Amino acid sequence: MNRILLFLVLAIFFSCKHKAQEVVSLKDDATFLASDSLGGRETGTPYELKAAKYLSERMKTIGLLPKGNTDTYFQTFTFKPKKDPHQEVQFTSGDSTITGTNVIGFLDNKAENTVIIGAHYDHLGMGGDGSLYREGAAIHNGADDNASGVSVLLHLADSLKTSQLKGNNYLFIAFSGEEMGLLGSNYFVKNATIDLSKVDYMLNMDMVGRLREDKTLAVSGTGTSPRWAQVLNATNPSFKLVLNESGVGPSDHTSFYLQDIPVLHFFTGQHEDYHKPSDDFDKLNYEGMQLITKYIMAIITELNDDPKLAFKKTKNESEEVPRFKVALGVVPDYLFDGKGMRIDGISEDKPAQKAGLQKGDIVVQLGDSVVVDMMSYMRALSSFEEGNSTKVVVDRNGKKVEVQVTF
Repeated sequence: MNRILLFLVLAIFFSCKHKAQEVVSLKDDATFLASDSLGGRETGTPYELKAAKYLSERMKTIGLLPKGNTDTYFQTFTFKPKKDPHQEVQFTSGDSTITGTNVIGFLDNKAENTVIIGAHYDHLGMGGDGSLYREGAAIHNGADDNASGVSVLLHLADSLKTSQLKGNNYLFIAFSGEEMGLLGSNYFVKNATIDLSKVDYMLNMDMVGRLREDKTLAVSGTGTSPRWAQVLNATNPSFKLVLNESGVGPSDHTSFYLQDIPVLHFFTGQHEDYHKPSDDFDKLNYEGMQLITKYIMAIITELNDDPKLAFKKTKNESEEVPRFKVALGVVPDYLFDGKGMRIDGISEDKPAQKAGLQKGDIVVQLGDSVVVDMMSYMRALSSFEEGNSTKVVVDRNGKKVEVQVTF
C-alpha cells in the first residue's frame, strides 16, 4: 500500500513538473485573451477581471515581482465615465463609477533605471460607442486590439527574465481603460508604483498582430529621443519601417511622453476587422508577432549598456487634425507611404461603397483638393457638410477612376 501511495505521489510530482515546464506560445496567450469566455474584456466587467487574473498568473509564472498596489500585481482605479467626449475623466469613488485594473509585474535587476514595457488588454465587450459593427450586440474579442500586444509583452518578459541583460530593470504593465481614453496609463503616471524620474524609456505595443507580407511596421515616437532613429535602423532585421516622430497618439505611450519620457509605439496597421466581432485569434500573423518580439528584444539589447536616453519634445500632430462633419466610410491604410490616401477597407452602406470605391483604391483627389497624404485627405474632407456631393479621383491599379460621392 505504501509503495502504491509513493508511486502516485511521484507520478503527480513529475506530472506537475512537466506542466510547469510547458512553453506558453504567443498563440496560446492570444487565443485565451481573445476567446469568447472573456466576453470582450470591457473595462470594469468581471470579464476584464478574469483576463487580469490570467495575466497576473502568467507574470508570476515568468518570475516577475508584483508591482501594483499593496504587494499585488493589480493597480485598481475608479472613475466616472465621461458624458462629454471633450471632458476630462474623473478618478473618483462613489455611485455610478467603474473600476479598472492595471496588471503590473517587475523584473528587478538592481539597476539604476527602469524600462517600461506596456500594452493595453481591455477591449469593447459587446460593442458600444467604439464599435464599427452595425448589426447589434456581439462579443468583440479584440485579438489584434490588443491581445496581440499583450502576448508580445508577456514573451518579452519571459525573454528578459532568462537573458543576461542587466543594464536596466523592467516594468511590464497591461493597461486597463485604454479604449475609454488611455485611462489606465493616465492613472499610472499620476500614481506610479516606481520613481518615474528613473525611467529610461517606454515601449508600447498596440495592434501588432497583422504584419503584412511586405513586413511593413509602423513605429511612432521616433522623435522623442535623438537616439531612436539610429537604434531602430541598426537593429532592423528586414522590416519596412514607417516612422513617425510624434510622441502623441491614440495609445498608452502618450501618457508617458507627457511625463517627458522617451517612447516608441509599434503598430502593424488597421484592417477591416478593427473594432468588430470579426477581430479573432485565427486571423493573427503569429510568425509576424514573433519577428516583432525579436526586433524589440534587439532594440532593448542595443540600449542595455547605454546611459539614460535623452528626451526630446515633438510636434503634437493631433492638434492639427481637422474636425469632420461627414465621413467617407473607409478605413485608411495608415502604413501606406506612397502619394495619396490608400483605402484599406470599405464600410457598408456608406458614401464610399455607394459610389463604387474599392479596397486598394488610392484617393488622389477629393473635390478640388489634391490628396498627397493622410493630412491633406483629412483637410479636404473637413470642408464638406452632410448633403454635399463631390468628385473623388482614385488610382485603381494604375488607372485614374473618377466617381461622384454624396455625403
